[in-house]
Amino acid sequence: MTQASGLPGLVIFDCDGVLVDSEPISLSVTLETLAQIGCPLTEQEGYERLLGRSIGTISKVLAQDYGIALTAAHLDQLRTRLFDRFRKELRPIDGIGAAVKGLGCPVCVASSSAPDRIAFSLTQTGLLDLFGPHIFSATMVQRGKPAPDLFLYAAKQMGVAPEDCVVVEDSPAGIKSAQAAGMRVIAFVGGGHAEPAGLLVQAKELNPDGIVANMCELDATLRTLC
Repeated sequence: MTQASGLPGLVIFDCDGVLVDSEPISLSVTLETLAQIGCPLTEQEGYERLLGRSIGTISKVLAQDYGIALTAAHLDQLRTRLFDRFRKELRPIDGIGAAVKGLGCPVCVASSSAPDRIAFSLTQTGLLDLFGPHIFSATMVQRGKPAPDLFLYAAKQMGVAPEDCVVVEDSPAGIKSAQAAGMRVIAFVGGGHAEPAGLLVQAKELNPDGIVANMCELDATLRTLC
């Protein structure tokens, strides 16, 4: 059941593009790496095919659609480049710290990224303590987004029924994942990648329960759902 405060039993946050403004950096590094191994993609193709997906899902897409196999060496190279860029450039989404602190309900993170990347991103941006140990990665489940596995796993670990959860997501894959899990979902379209990826149009087509472009709108939007 939802709380008497008018808030859900649990708010599940995606990380990349919702908590940290990482997607433009991540896509730049990924496209650079792919170009070097013979798989040049445009920025638009990258956003359309790779946004919000786990590295396992991305590897399958590249193998099936482009005939490219990501090796362990490729992944290590990508990770090294990405963390170096994050140290120099990564910032939290504007207003996210205050938005999370102001919520009067349990919160957690459920991200397609690997645990070390999630921890690094949240530490780098000063957000880690807002979520404590309640951080879940697609590496913990069999199928990544857009399958519902990760969100269902997070809800189970937090002891909250799916119907009492609200997910905050930025990618079409993530929105579909939340909907498949039987959860309500708010689309966040205020990250640095939102405009080049055409997120607002894509989000509207998926009929989320709410859309916010600024995290200062999150609390009020959540309360309209409960």
